[in-house]
Amino acid sequence: MLKPYASQPGETRGRLHAEKLSTFRSPWQRDRDRIIHSSAFRRLKHKTQVFVEHEGDYYRTRLTHSIEVAQVARTIAGVLGLNEGLAEAVALAHDLGHSPFGHTGEDALELLMAPYGGFDHNAQALRIVTKLEKHYADFDGLNLTWESLEGIAKHNGPIVGPYADKKKHPEDAPLPYALEEVNAQFDLELHTFASAEAQVAAIADDVAYNHHDLHDGLRAGLFTAEDLMELPLTGPAYEEVDREYPGLEANRRDHEALRRIFGYMVEDVIAIATNRLESAKPETAQDIRDMDRTIIRFSKPFYQNLKVIKSFLFKRMYRAPSVVRERRRVTMMVNTLFPLFMQKPELLPQEWRQEVDAVQSDTELARLVLDYVAGMTDRFAIQEYKRLCT
Repeated sequence: MLKPYASQPGETRGRLHAEKLSTFRSPWQRDRDRIIHSSAFRRLKHKTQVFVEHEGDYYRTRLTHSIEVAQVARTIAGVLGLNEGLAEAVALAHDLGHSPFGHTGEDALELLMAPYGGFDHNAQALRIVTKLEKHYADFDGLNLTWESLEGIAKHNGPIVGPYADKKKHPEDAPLPYALEEVNAQFDLELHTFASAEAQVAAIADDVAYNHHDLHDGLRAGLFTAEDLMELPLTGPAYEEVDREYPGLEANRRDHEALRRIFGYMVEDVIAIATNRLESAKPETAQDIRDMDRTIIRFSKPFYQNLKVIKSFLFKRMYRAPSVVRERRRVTMMVNTLFPLFMQKPELLPQEWRQEVDAVQSDTELARLVLDYVAGMTDRFAIQEYKRLCT
């Protein structure tokens, strides 16, 4: 049973291109299925979070991360009486716009694209689902609903207006061109918060990566369980496991402790969201959008503890010497491939060269090259660098 403030299937604002309703699926179940069957979603299999794809079979990729985010989003949405289909669709789509080599590749492309309208992975995800996926007879993209597009664009909060995060979205900064193009076609109300379901997808992203980065860092040997016992949340979790299972072998001990962390995060979000919803008494999905803050968030004490863990991960994992060395290597690859395709667009694959003929400026060419490079997997980017540059 959906709560009144949940997104109601019968009240969707529709799609850019009108379609008949599905016989068996809600609009957002249909969006979810289109995302899963998209080429961009399949490519997430070989795009990484922190470690480059070839470094180990056990590390998370963007694909496994997206599946984990969707699982958390479904759980939280279900407990809160929200629309699970919409929460899952946004969760599965939230990383579609990421470049190869995780945040390292994104940082490189942001600098390269600065003269041409910038690069933002959420905006690029919108470009993928509205333009770059070209499989359907009647339209480019996936023709997702307004609610799914809104969730992809602003699951982390408003982009403009008084409630926008000024660090991420300075008042005088132009909109990313990919976002501006979609917003001009289908007003996403960038000054408001997203639906409760999209907010759930955003917090599920935090839950998933905080959990799996601890797990991947342990597996990589960048820190130990003893290190984690010195931290808030993780320390008490290990102590609880040791009391319940004294002498447990190391890998099972780690798993038991980290699954408790997972549970702590989800339980905190649900408790706080329940209290906030009961206090605010929203009557419609739009009431959630029109609030002056997010309704789905961690409690303040819990978030402070998470900040300590994030600081630890930043120092011991994201800036570990081995990771930094790899970051330099892959940054060099992106910084070589992008200008190479700008100078010699004839090196692009045949289907992309057809687009080059319509290009009328360096900016249009740069955006075309960006679409190609950002869509690469880690593995393919490395192969292309070796083929073209060595």
